[in-house]
Amino acid sequence: MEIPSSRTILLACTLAFATCPALAQAQAADPGAGMSPEQQAMMAAWEKASKPGAEHARLAEHFVGDWNARQTIWMDPDAPPMTATGKATTTAEFGGRQMRMAYSGEMMGAPFEGVSHTGYDNVSGHYTGVWMDNMSTGTYTMTGRYDDASRTYTFNGQWPDPMDAGSMLPVRETLRIVDADHHVMDMYETHDGQERHTMRIEFSRAE
Repeated sequence: MEIPSSRTILLACTLAFATCPALAQAQAADPGAGMSPEQQAMMAAWEKASKPGAEHARLAEHFVGDWNARQTIWMDPDAPPMTATGKATTTAEFGGRQMRMAYSGEMMGAPFEGVSHTGYDNVSGHYTGVWMDNMSTGTYTMTGRYDDASRTYTFNGQWPDPMDAGSMLPVRETLRIVDADHHVMDMYETHDGQERHTMRIEFSRAE
């Protein structure tokens, strides 16, 4: 027999209160009314897990807005980099819990567009990043931390390597906040045990 998850139980409790007027009235006066101690603990834990905090506010402060982008890509460390320009718009979504960036520009001479979601997970205590674009069928995820002294977010992850099916490619991304109107993203990949700088995007707030 499958044991319901704590989230399933909490949702069931929420629906029960929402569909019963008397219970809903009692809950409005006392959110814990009619709940067992276990259910009350679950509700408190869920509220703590879902409430936006200082980390989410900082993400919004750093990234929400319209941006001009200057992109540099190193395909071969011994060859000159490729450069291009782009634009990005970042908005706060889900009550400020996630920052959604829509990016458009060029990649190797072809139109390029992608979307990222960056947030902070109250439960794990990590920043989270998700990326997808029109040049891949993959969805790429990373987790990271913020260093206040350097004003830098550092994300790490492992992505499927398109040049070596079945293997994973270690990646690292940094987002350095220069000031309120500028930030710089750097991407690194590890090949044969050596980390390589593969991409830089310099963002300037659009006027």
